Amino acid sequence: MANMVVISVDAMGGDNAPGVVLDGVAQALAADEALSVVLCGPAEVVEPFARSHERCEARATTEVIDMVEHPANAVRRKKDSSIVVGCRLVKEGTAHGFFSAGSTGACLAAGTLVIGRIRGVARPALATVLPSPAKPVVMCDVGANSDCKPEYLVQFANMATVYAEKVLGVRDPKAALLNIGAEETKGSQFAQEAHRLLAECVPNFAGNAEGGDLLAGTYDVIVADGFTGNACLKSIEGTAKVLFKEIKGVLYASLATKLAALAIKGGLSDLKARVSPDTYGGAPLLGVKGACIVGHGSSNATAIKNGVLTSAAVVRADVSGIIEQMVRGD
Repeated sequence: MANMVVISVDAMGGDNAPGVVLDGVAQALAADEALSVVLCGPAEVVEPFARSHERCEARATTEVIDMVEHPANAVRRKKDSSIVVGCRLVKEGTAHGFFSAGSTGACLAAGTLVIGRIRGVARPALATVLPSPAKPVVMCDVGANSDCKPEYLVQFANMATVYAEKVLGVRDPKAALLNIGAEETKGSQFAQEAHRLLAECVPNFAGNAEGGDLLAGTYDVIVADGFTGNACLKSIEGTAKVLFKEIKGVLYASLATKLAALAIKGGLSDLKARVSPDTYGGAPLLGVKGACIVGHGSSNATAIKNGVLTSAAVVRADVSGIIEQMVRGD
């Protein structure tokens, strides 16, 4: 098939690997007839799966990077690990993109060191879709760069805008800087300088966003340093989990509330799907030469499926090519 997209997948990535990864890959292959997968992992895991699934090739590896290992050291040392081999396939052109729900740090290191940065990109950054019930909201960075210079946030905003437009289909996205107030004089010296640069260099910059704007969908792209973005994202996801748990407890407290739960079950299920991180399956590492998508370590089969499909969508939209042109000033 002329438009076939090839995604290399880390079969050993995630808390419940390889079982949920294999299930998710099978679902992704069934959902997208123009998708092909190169499954990277131990021979006894990937080879039987590839034999029983069309459009899947096994790439046997002998090493696995554990969650507790130092990311950069592990990537340099374990050259035959499923993460490094998967990224090398993208570097060599055998695959168009890579997906893993394994060690985020190792994926970031392999994405940068093995796939490689786009020339002119100061720091590749992780972008994710916030679990907003209002509309898709892209936040960047959410963990790749804990320490940032203000000028990095200009590139974060531009790269995240490309993702919002080309993959999520957001028209004329508005970008904002996460800050402690709406006024341009608010925040630290870092935030004020970032605001000045964003206002000068990012055409779609709309000012500062406060915490209450995130899930309300006031803006389409939220820019932050990786430390702040990651803390914010995990707070939102943790709060959502606690709220749904508490709501479930209230609804199952008595016969009357159980009957009420039956009446609103469909609506609650729809809401849960809209705010679930499983809907998109992973966060793209923007600024590398190809698609590199990092999923949650706790990903289930649905999240794996959606992460692989998101990887293919990033490839088809040529996000890395558009970012490269943007950085060059074409």
